[in-house]
Amino acid sequence: MSVDATTVRRIAHLARIAVEDAEVPALQGELNAILAFVEQLQEVNVDGVEPMTSVTPMEMKKRRDVVNDGEIADKVVANAPVTEDHFFLVPKVVE
Repeated sequence: MSVDATTVRRIAHLARIAVEDAEVPALQGELNAILAFVEQLQEVNVDGVEPMTSVTPMEMKKRRDVVNDGEIADKVVANAPVTEDHFFLVPKVVE
């Protein structure tokens, strides 16, 4: 796949990058080189290769999946003008 000058301008527009006409050929070459590298990577056989979190074998750190209030409910509502049972009280706006 190759990128033409129109596509370079469209990508620049979508990315909100100001690109002068003189810069388009250089950007076109860079984008084509990137796409060629991606096509080259797609040719690599990765069957049976497990995803890695790092280049060294390690297990991701995980926290326990528990529901709690963070044990700071009093601090959360401390500056609220009106509270009840650790909840903010607000005026009713829908009839």
